[in-house]
Amino acid sequence: MLNKAMLIGRLGADPEVRYTPDGAMITTFRLATDEQWKDKSGERVQRTEWHRVVTFGRLAEICGNYLNKGKLVYVEGRIQTRSWEDKEGQKRYMTEIVAANMQMLDGRGQAKPTSGDEPSPGVPDGGYPEDDVPF
Repeated sequence: MLNKAMLIGRLGADPEVRYTPDGAMITTFRLATDEQWKDKSGERVQRTEWHRVVTFGRLAEICGNYLNKGKLVYVEGRIQTRSWEDKEGQKRYMTEIVAANMQMLDGRGQAKPTSGDEPSPGVPDGGYPEDDVPF
């Protein structure tokens, strides 16, 4: 079966870098993609969709060091939904792109496609530690 996402968009903020208890780097960032069309009256309509992207290993280091708010990038990876219980005991879900490749598309420092040296690990059964939950 196939689970592959390919996105071109701009970062909404600088990437957030975190480390697992065993010292592995995780970088997350929000990527905005736009869709445009004309409505029935001929007016141009635009909708922005926000995607959460997570990277591991060498790719996390590259994203943490070279990406910043507004940067145009191509990201390729798999879609993953994880779940956890919040402090009130409510089950929460988050869908994200686990990136395997990234390419910077604008400005100085254009890079060749980059991929992590090791496969991206899945999220542990319990989800990320509570401190890693984005809300």
